[in-house]
Formats: sequence, C-alpha cells, structure tokens
Amino acid sequence: MDPLILGALIGISTIIVLFSGVSVGVGLLVVSAGFLMSFDGMRSLELMPEIFFGKLDSFALLSIPMFIIMGASIASTRAGADLYEALERWLTRVPGGLVISNLGACALFSAMSGSSPATCAAIGKMGIPEMRKRGYPEGIATGSIAAGGTLGILIPPSITMIVYGIATETSIGRLFLAGVLPGLLLVGLFMAWSLYATWKSGDTNLLSTRSYSWREKFEVLPRVLPFVGIIIGVLYAMYGGVATPSETAAVGALMCLAVAIVIYKLYDISKIWTILQDSTKESVMILFIIAAAGVFSYMLSSLSITQSIATWIGTLDVNPWVLMIAVNIFLIIAGFFLPPVAVILMAAPILLPIITTAGFDPIWFAVILTINMEIGLISPPVGLNLYVINGIAPDISLRTILMGSLPFVACMLLAIVLLCLFPGIATWLPEAVMGPAL
Repeated sequence: MDPLILGALIGISTIIVLFSGVSVGVGLLVVSAGFLMSFDGMRSLELMPEIFFGKLDSFALLSIPMFIIMGASIASTRAGADLYEALERWLTRVPGGLVISNLGACALFSAMSGSSPATCAAIGKMGIPEMRKRGYPEGIATGSIAAGGTLGILIPPSITMIVYGIATETSIGRLFLAGVLPGLLLVGLFMAWSLYATWKSGDTNLLSTRSYSWREKFEVLPRVLPFVGIIIGVLYAMYGGVATPSETAAVGALMCLAVAIVIYKLYDISKIWTILQDSTKESVMILFIIAAAGVFSYMLSSLSITQSIATWIGTLDVNPWVLMIAVNIFLIIAGFFLPPVAVILMAAPILLPIITTAGFDPIWFAVILTINMEIGLISPPVGLNLYVINGIAPDISLRTILMGSLPFVACMLLAIVLLCLFPGIATWLPEAVMGPAL
C-alpha cells in the first residue's frame, strides 16, 4: 500500500479510537499494535515493550514529575491569592489596575506552577469575585482569567515544552527561553484588550484607582517573594550552567514544598501526601502517553509514513507559508479535542520533518504550536479552562465565559501572526543566552 494512503488510514483510525473514549496512551498503543501486526507481522510486537520502556529511559524525563510537584506545592497554598493581592496593591495607581493585576498574577503564577488549570483556579477564586464586585463586565472578568491561565503552558517552566523537547530531541533550555518573550507579548495583548473592553463598557470608574498604604503594600510581600525567588533561582541555575533542567527541577520542587510548609504552615502530613499522590498520578499519566507515543512514532517510521510525508511535502510547489497556515489550522482543530501533551506527542514525529523541510526553525515552531494549544484550552468542546472558570463562578453561564474568551483567542492569533512576521521574538533570547543552535 502507498505510504501516504496508509498514513491517511492511520490518521483516521487514530481519531476514531481516541473519540471512542479510550485514554490517549492506550489508544496510541492499540493503533500502533494493530498496524504493526497487519503490515510487519506478529514478530513486530516483540519490539513494542523494548520501545515503550526505552522511551522512558531518559534523564530529562525526571524534570516532569519534579516540575509537577513544584506546581502542586504552590497550588496547595494561598500563594495565588497572595500574588493577586500583592499585584493589586502595587499596581493600584495604574488605570484598570485590577484587571492588569489579574493578568499579571496569572503570568507569574503560571511561571511558578506550569499548570493552566491550576492558574485559573488559584487566581480566579480571588480575582473573579473581586472584579464582579467592582462592576467589571462578567465576560471580561471570566475571559481574562481563562486566557491568562493558558500562559501556564508557554511561560517557563512549561511541561509542554519539556514534552516537545523530548519528542523532537530539542534543547529544553532553549525551548524555555523561547517561550519568555512570546509569553510577555501575549500578556501585553491580553492587558491591552482588557483595558479597551473595560473602557468600551462605558463605566470609566472601573479604570479609577484605589489607595493602599505603604504598610499594606509591604505586608503581603514576605508571602510572595520566596516563591518568586525560587523561580529566579531555578532559571539562573538552568542557564548559568549550574545544573541540568532535571537537577534544577528537583531542587525547585524541594524548595517549593519547604516554602509551603514553613510560610503557609502546611504541617498536615495528609495534605503533603495528597500533593505527592496527585503529582504522581499526573506524572504517570504524562509518562505513559510519552512511552505510548514512542511506540506510535516507531510504527510511523517503520511503515515509512513519516519519511514519505516529508518527501512528498518537499516535492510540492507550495509556498512554505501556505503550508504553515495549513499546519496551524490542523493544530487548532486538534487542540479543540485533545490535551496539549497528546497533540504534541502525536503530531511532532509527523510535523517536525515537514517544518524543517520547509525551512522553519523547530524552536520557533515549538512556540507556534504551544500558542495553538493555548487556543484549545479556551475553546469548546473540550476547553478545559472554560470549565474550571465555570466551576469557580457557576452562576455565570458557560456561553458568557466563552464569549468573553473569544477576543483573547483573537489576541493569540495575532501573536501567531506577529511571530511569523518577526520570528526573532521567539529565537532571539535563546541565541543571545546560549548562542546559535548547531
């Protein structure tokens, strides 16, 4: 059978299996085993266990459970609420300071936790009721938090960037740096839209300031600065050549857990056990998907699917940017239905040869891919962040939350366009810090 036709058949089969309700990891293994048996015979199954466990034999993978523990430790405390309060008090003289405080808190909490749902929950529980109390439109109050929460998969440390780096054998350190400026760009676009939408609502009092004393401004800092210090320390250790990402993540996880215990008095052993238990469950889920995706990638390569697609793309007389538009449409649609980790692990083996053949930078493409995944987090039918926000404010309809989020989707699309026009937004910082990629 022609490899391209076989590739289309595999794609359709994968979609059918995943939509049947089977977990992503199991679904990938089922599809891989089925096609390997059909075209390579039963003996091909003997390699599956070796490939499955071999994919997990990577020191870099240790960073995933460590960063998850780091985020879970922070999410288990009042760090999100304290961060929100600190920014509100210090940005009080900025017009529209409340909505800017929410988005700033989302950006910083994302950097500390690396989790989009955790960011939505932590900042939303405090920010949404406060914005509603002061008269902000419900769409702005919920949409800004939902969109701000998506920054968790872009601003480092990002689990999706780690997964992309492992799947494509790309430097995780470069990927982390590549997400910094695009993350700040998105924060700026989100803030600009929120201020404009607030001003357009007609209630200019919402843009007025509220006075806080210097005592009130400083009293909240001791509860926030240790976590911020840990993030700065983690990034310095990683890029200063002090430690590898995995070693840095382990120290960061230990320090975050210690801060949660000392500053937030998390003395209850059962709560600490819950943090470790939940982190283990999430880590195992991600690692299982990574191992299954390794088998799936082997199947695609063994049946010459990946190579044939790359060769076919290379022979097409198509403008590379037309190809990139098609890839973005595919990623957006995939993000509507699947979690970011699953999309990256399934699509990277196929898309990486395509984008490199077309002359695009894989580091730059990682940022483009991640922003597409962010769009999926605030878009139906899955739209995880939408449901998190709805759980925080159940009296606000899901439709209102969705409509409030759509302008932020437009901001993300604008960011993708800007990254296409000015790729240095993503590539300049990695090259400035770590030198040109070899």
